[in-house]
Amino acid sequence: MNIYLSGRGGFAVEVADALLDEGHKLAGVSAPRLRKGQSDEGNAMAWDRLRGWAFPRGIPWTDSAELRAMHVPDGVDVIVAAHSHAFLGRKTRARATIATIGYHPSLLPLHRGRDAIRWTVRDGDKVTGGSVYHLTERTDGGPLAAQEHVFVPPGSTAQSLWREHLAPLGVRLLLKVVADLAEGRRIEVPQDDKLATWEPAMDSAPLFKPELIALPGSTPVDSSKWALHSP
Repeated sequence: MNIYLSGRGGFAVEVADALLDEGHKLAGVSAPRLRKGQSDEGNAMAWDRLRGWAFPRGIPWTDSAELRAMHVPDGVDVIVAAHSHAFLGRKTRARATIATIGYHPSLLPLHRGRDAIRWTVRDGDKVTGGSVYHLTERTDGGPLAAQEHVFVPPGSTAQSLWREHLAPLGVRLLLKVVADLAEGRRIEVPQDDKLATWEPAMDSAPLFKPELIALPGSTPVDSSKWALHSP
């Protein structure tokens, strides 16, 4: 499968390595220019980890803040969002001939939104999980392709829950769905919106929506409740 990966940080690198290990090809990646809190563009150590991973391998990179349909090359089968905070608009998603999928660290439709894990811990949930879903115009609202639960160990923090349980689960579920798609198995289970919960981001700005055109005199869009995402 020819894959385009949109993501950031260590999780995206783990997904990229795993996809290559499974024999898939990466046509390109999008990631932030710099790691969070870094400002020295000339220092490669300050680059986002996915950007730094792609450079020595000769894999084309695009700044996720600038990602548009034209940056996704021809012949891409699947677009994968792995800890991506970039907006994948309709035109961008259409560049994938088979599917555009993403991973969300909750049992969707529960805990939609950027800070799913932090809300899971804050709410004292005993069970959580991960979901791979087909990206649509609705934030974390697309049909499910795979889902699995995990128990929340006592004393978990958002960091430990992600690092020890939900990130490894995400890599495995994304690989499973890509393998299914490669074999012609396309699973799409609609989410039950009556069960959905939405929690706002605790300390993050709303998603930037470059493909949405603001009409003169129109009300600004609250992009935090629209499309895309992984944790």
